[in-house]
Amino acid sequence: MIIGIMADTHDRLPLVDKAVRMLNEEEADLVLHAGDYIAPFVIPRFRPLKAKFIGVFGNNDGERIGLKVKFREINAEIHGNFAEVTVDRLRITLMHGSEEELLRSLINVESHDIIIHGHTHEAKTYRKGKTLVINPGEVCGYLTERSTIALLDSQTKEARIIEL
Repeated sequence: MIIGIMADTHDRLPLVDKAVRMLNEEEADLVLHAGDYIAPFVIPRFRPLKAKFIGVFGNNDGERIGLKVKFREINAEIHGNFAEVTVDRLRITLMHGSEEELLRSLINVESHDIIIHGHTHEAKTYRKGKTLVINPGEVCGYLTERSTIALLDSQTKEARIIEL
């Protein structure tokens, strides 16, 4: 299964649209978003996704009730600050990463096969023992001037960063 991964869209609508197009072109089966959408008006931009869409909240997502409503309208799932997703027998943690101590602890104890987070806006993947850690970077491109997402192949457990 191809899993699209994104975070930190921060209302940057043209780049959200570009990310959605890229994920559809890559034929993602599932898209995971690690939070910081910001406002509810951004969520309908994910409607064209052909994949199932699951997200969690980030530290800048203030209007959570509105975000939940918009997620329901596009038949997508929004969890709280944390979600555990199982794909092809892989246990995947999805969180924003602003709870840095919790994130570090989960990584250090190798609690899941894959840990996905955002928050730092820094695109990178690395392994800690049996755990693959993925930060897709920022879709918005505000802090790094790079707009990125990640793709994960659940069969090979390999991830790659894609610049939009």
